[in-house]
Amino acid sequence: MTASIRSVRTPHPWWVGVVSGMASFIDAAAIVGFGIAIILFQATLGLDELQVGLASGGLTVGVAVGAMAGGRLGDRFGRRPVFTVTMVIVIGALVALMFAPSFAVLLLGAVFLGLGTGADLPVSLSTISEAATAANRGKLLGFSNLLWLAGAVVASLIGSAVSPMGSTGIQILFGSLAVVTALVLVGRLTIPESDAWRSAHADRLAGHRVRPRPGSQVRELVRGEYAAPFFALIGFYTLTNLVANTAGQYGNYVLVNFGGIPLSTAALLGLPVLPLTVIASLWFMRIADKPVRFRYFTVGAIFQVLSPLTFALFGVGIVTYLVSVVFTAIGTAFAFEGIMKVWTQRSFPTLLRTTAQGAVISVARFVAAIVAVITPTLLSAGPSVLYGILAALAFTGCAWAWLVFRTRDEHDEFAQVAPGEGIVAPLVAETGDKTRRNSSPSASERSTERSAS
Repeated sequence: MTASIRSVRTPHPWWVGVVSGMASFIDAAAIVGFGIAIILFQATLGLDELQVGLASGGLTVGVAVGAMAGGRLGDRFGRRPVFTVTMVIVIGALVALMFAPSFAVLLLGAVFLGLGTGADLPVSLSTISEAATAANRGKLLGFSNLLWLAGAVVASLIGSAVSPMGSTGIQILFGSLAVVTALVLVGRLTIPESDAWRSAHADRLAGHRVRPRPGSQVRELVRGEYAAPFFALIGFYTLTNLVANTAGQYGNYVLVNFGGIPLSTAALLGLPVLPLTVIASLWFMRIADKPVRFRYFTVGAIFQVLSPLTFALFGVGIVTYLVSVVFTAIGTAFAFEGIMKVWTQRSFPTLLRTTAQGAVISVARFVAAIVAVITPTLLSAGPSVLYGILAALAFTGCAWAWLVFRTRDEHDEFAQVAPGEGIVAPLVAETGDKTRRNSSPSASERSTERSAS
């Protein structure tokens, strides 16, 4: 049994890319902003090291749980309802953090901020990839990296400006982010459910009584053709994310407490390297849809390892920080979240796409949360110990991805089934004055093709 549906009028892919990509902006601003705010909370609420670690870990645990839940809910019930609700959760959490009178409220706000941003990430990325074409899918996913960078920069600038203001500074920092989130929520209301999900969901409903639809069962992620990329992406992103998460949550903490640098200065130290970061991110967008991206990944992986290794070998200071940030700019552009998004979106079918993306993000953030809780304790043994461990883990993660994707980099699940997978009747989509017609095989035909291949 097959299903046929008619496409709805959808916004331009770049509008979808910008509005949905703001999930990355909010995620970065939340992490960096919270990393600055926690230092202010130390003074206003009198937090000890354990409470700092628990609050930071709570944010990351929230992201992990949210990503896992949001990813599966996005495949089961659609992208649109999930990415709308998540914005409401984020706004509520930010308001709670603005006026947190105690550690308990601070911890609760951090957890819900993580839940909202975490659940939003996988569905937003799938919304972007499903609105795109083969010619611009990597560019649009790469653009979300620029939005992540913008979120980190904006949070750093605001945090530096308000750092002398105590509780008022906290309110300005989180209040600004709440306003941005509200605007994103309004923009999200203009984006309908993706055609790919609607058609795949309709096909699943039509055929589920006969047999499970290929590419829709969660167990397929851990065995068969999807297992290798799934576990490789989890290993790669989990281990490299430890470096990024530590820099986001504890970068200022390390510079202030181990480098003797004032917070107002520490929050701005990375800005001189910002042009290089932007150039590298734009270059990734240029090559993201081309096979050459794997060679760039190899180079980026080397810089990913060198970034924490700089602190491990030469200690914490302004010079070593700037050198490390240069390595980070190149490493993260080509061998971190951007390539992870491209590989994840290309490696899995529609009804497993956000589940897989959510699982990759979730495992990475769970591990990061555990490390975030013990990071202040690890730092008590000296920054060299912590950053030496991070360098070894980054090497392991990059090597794992290199071994798997050197043969799978060009695999594209979107090419296996055209947009609107599972539909036999023509799918008509009107965008502006253009009308395009697509047809794709049914679930049974797709299964036959895969068996033959």
